[in-house]
Order: sequence, then C-alpha cells, then structure tokens
Amino acid sequence: QVRLVESGGGSVQAGGSLRLSCVVSGLTDTDYSIAWFRRTPGKAREGVAFIDSNGRTSHADSVKGRFTISEDNAKNTVFLQMNGLKPEDTAKYYCAADLRRWWALPQRENQYEYWGQGTLVTVSS
Repeated sequence: QVRLVESGGGSVQAGGSLRLSCVVSGLTDTDYSIAWFRRTPGKAREGVAFIDSNGRTSHADSVKGRFTISEDNAKNTVFLQMNGLKPEDTAKYYCAADLRRWWALPQRENQYEYWGQGTLVTVSS
C-alpha cells in the first residue's frame, strides 16, 4: 500500500519561499511517477510539477522558473521548492503517485492512483 504524507505548508508574504515535502512509503516498484497538484476552492486540481523514476521532470508554465521538484531517494521524499510565491499560488497542495509505466511523464490528475491529504499554502500580498 502506497502512502504519501505532505508537510511544509504555511503562510508567507508574496515573494517568499516555502519547501513542501512528500514522504512516500510502500513504494516497491522500480517504475513510479510522483507529482504535486494544487486546488483552490471552486477549481479543478491543477498539476504543478512532476518527476518519475527515469529522472524526467516537468513543471507547469504557471510555476516554471519559480518552483522546482526534486527527490531524495535515500529519504523516500519528494520536494517542491517554491520561490517567488504569488497570491495566486494560494492553494492546498497534494502529492500524488502512480506505479504504472508511462511512455511520457504523466501530467493529468486521472493518471495518478495514490494521493496524500494535502498541505495548505497561503500567500498574502
């Protein structure tokens, strides 16, 4: 059973930084994809950043140059470093994982089977 636990959310002023962590347990397959999504009230979940077991990464255009996804395999943790935060980045951020082998790095919500409970990020102007 794959379990994901997010942490690192909080309240910051615009221009500030936060680093989100996602501790992944139960990941026994060599193929995996892990992603960060976010959701604001009344909107669908939006994919933010993606990483897979082949080392491929991708970031949404809205966060490119500001957010960076990375992983520490020794700690079974995936990070999302968020710099230059803007009020529009305010959302609940979710970590997601999938164990299927995808030809391309999956970036849609329905391509991820396992989800964490989320961590709230609030950016004030």
